[in-house]
Order: sequence, then structure tokens, then C-alpha cells
Amino acid sequence: MAGRMPEGKNSMPSTDASWSTTARDYLDLCKPKVVALIVFTAIVGMLLAVPGPVPLDAFLFGTLGIGLASAGAAAVNHYMDHKIDARMARTRHRPMPSGHLGAPQVLGFATLLVALSMAVLWWLVNPLTAILTLAAALGYAVIYTVFLKRATPQNIVIGGAAGAAPPVLGWVAVTGEVHPHALLLFLIIFVWTPPHFWALAIHRRAEYAKVEMPMLPVTHGVSFTGWQIIFYTILLLLVSILPWLTGMSGLLYLFSAVTLGVAFLAYAVALKRDPDGVWPMKTFGFSITYLILLFAALLIDHYLAVLLA
Repeated sequence: MAGRMPEGKNSMPSTDASWSTTARDYLDLCKPKVVALIVFTAIVGMLLAVPGPVPLDAFLFGTLGIGLASAGAAAVNHYMDHKIDARMARTRHRPMPSGHLGAPQVLGFATLLVALSMAVLWWLVNPLTAILTLAAALGYAVIYTVFLKRATPQNIVIGGAAGAAPPVLGWVAVTGEVHPHALLLFLIIFVWTPPHFWALAIHRRAEYAKVEMPMLPVTHGVSFTGWQIIFYTILLLLVSILPWLTGMSGLLYLFSAVTLGVAFLAYAVALKRDPDGVWPMKTFGFSITYLILLFAALLIDHYLAVLLA
């Protein structure tokens, strides 16, 4: 049992240790690193939605609601994948495979998070944000995890729509409408997702093959996946220029987008040449850095334009 101390004549179970372990388990269910990136892109959507300061209530409650829904969807993903997680080295220590938490606890926690998210977004932000956030959460937790992930090697391409939604959600939380510029942010993340995830899938292809998960490197081979990563990275470079072409951003962003895109492509080419070495994980790591820096460039360019106006 989680948190139990070794038994001996002078040993007793530690309540503090037990609570600490349980808290860590519930935190692990939320996938905090993934949720942090989701919340970051949602905040960027909020800040880009208006030329001036974002209304404080929309910012705080929108961030809270989107974060809670993302954490709830992550918890559902833990439940849906717990049998597979138990067979993979990197995931067998997660709360459910390890036996720390059971299905009722995980599903109850997920339900609570999503319910709180909907309450916050519906009554303290706006109903459209609540509806779109729920759709994105269901898209990830159910459509992607239950159906697409096990049905097609293009799972991450199709399912990437859910992960690309946060900037739109942030934009809608502030303005109450879906703007074309918000959809450009959606498109950037949508195209970014395949090369980001396939780099990781190449590194972990043996584990995916072990659990018969039809990831692209397993079904079509590493070489084919490497070419697909290069193709999507080139497409990402082109798509990332659209904010400048549409007048959403200026030259500072354009320079950043091209520089980061070329760097990402260099990583993709290196991965293609050496898929069995360090490059898959280096490419995966850089892809996260790429997205953070690209969206940071959007913000800097946005506020620089406001200051110079």
C-alpha cells in the first residue's frame, strides 16, 4: 500500500508520508508538465486577443477553468491507459499500475476536476468557452485515447486537434468569439504535434510494439516516420509564417519563426540520419522549446506593436 513503512517492532505507518505519497499520486494524474504547456498556450491566446490589458476576471477564471479541464482529461487518460501503462517500463510506476490509486478514485477525481472546470467557465467566464473546453477535453480523453490511439497510425495527426485547442479557448475566454487569428494559433499547434510526438515515438517504438500500439514507427518503420517528421516540420515552418502574412504579427515575429523553424528542421534531418542515437529525444526536447519560444515571440511582437502604436 502506498506510503506504508517497513514493518518492524519499532516501526509504525507514517501518516505524513502516506498523505505525501497520495498527494503526489493525484498530482501525477494531472500530468502537470503537459497541463503547464496547455495553460501557457491558452494564456498566449488570451493576451493576443486584445490590444490592451486582459480583463483580470477572464484571465484568472479562464486560466483556472482551462487548467482544471486539462488536468481532468489527463486523469481520464490515466484510467483508459492503465492496463497498457502496466506493461511499459516508463509508465508502470504511474498511480494506477502501481496500485496506489484505484479506478473509483481516479474517475471520481477526474469528474470533480471537469465539473469544477465547467462551473468556473460557464458562470465566471462565458458558456462558449465552457462548451469548447469540454469538447477539447472529451476529444483527448475519449476520442483520441479510446478510439484513435488504438485504431490508426495517424492517431496523433487526427487527435492533435484537441491539443491544439487551448489558444482558441484562451481567446474565446476574453472575447467570447472564435477569431480567425485564434484559428492560426490552433493551426500552428496542430501541425507542430506530429513531429513533436513522432520523435518521442521513434525513441519508444519498442515499448509501443510490445503493447501492440499502432504508432507510426511501429506500423511503417523508422525511416518512413523520419520522412514524415521532416515533411511536417517544413509544413510547420510555412504555417508559422501565416501570422505575419495576415498582419497579425510583425517582422520580429517573422524573424523568430523562420529562425526557429530552420533550427527545428535541422533537428528533424539529424534525427532522420541517426534515429537510433540521441537525436529522437533531442528533437522531442527541442520541439517543446520551439513552441514556447515561438509563442513568446508572438507575445513580444504583439506588445511591441502596442507600445509603438
